[in-house]
Amino acid sequence: MAENTKNVASNRKAYHEYFIEDKYEAGIVLVGTEVKSIRQGKVNLKDSYVNIKDGEAYVLNMHISPYEQGNIYNVDPLRPRKLLLNKREIRKLLGLATLKGYSLIPLSLYLKNGLVKMELAVAKGKKNYDKRQDLAKKDAERRIQRQDD
Repeated sequence: MAENTKNVASNRKAYHEYFIEDKYEAGIVLVGTEVKSIRQGKVNLKDSYVNIKDGEAYVLNMHISPYEQGNIYNVDPLRPRKLLLNKREIRKLLGLATLKGYSLIPLSLYLKNGLVKMELAVAKGKKNYDKRQDLAKKDAERRIQRQDD
C-alpha cells in the first residue's frame, strides 16, 4: 500500500485459513453513515466473503456498526455491498472462483486518498495439516529468534 493509505480493518485469520493466490483492489459502494463508521474503525471482516451474481461482485457478511449520530440514516449492518471492479476483472474472478476449492475473501479495508477501498484475494482453503505445519514453522522461527537474542 502507498503512503497516503490508512488501514482500517484487516482479516488476519484469512492468512491462517487460506493460501492466498492473487490479490485485487476494489472500491465499495457505501452509504454516508457507513463511511463515517468505517473512518472510526467500526468494521469487522472476520466471516465475510465475496460473491459474484449477475455480473456484479458483492461482499457479504461484512459488519459495519451503525454510526451513533446517524439515527434514521443508518442501514442494516450486514447488508450486501457492491464492489466496484472492471467487467474484465469480474469475469476473471468468476472464472477463478468457480475452480474447485477457491474462494474470494476480503483481506483488508483501507482509506486511499479519502476513498474506502477493499483488498480481496483469490484463496484456496487450507487443510488442518497445512495449518499445523504453518504453526510449527512459526514456532520454530520464534525459538530461533529467542536464542539469537
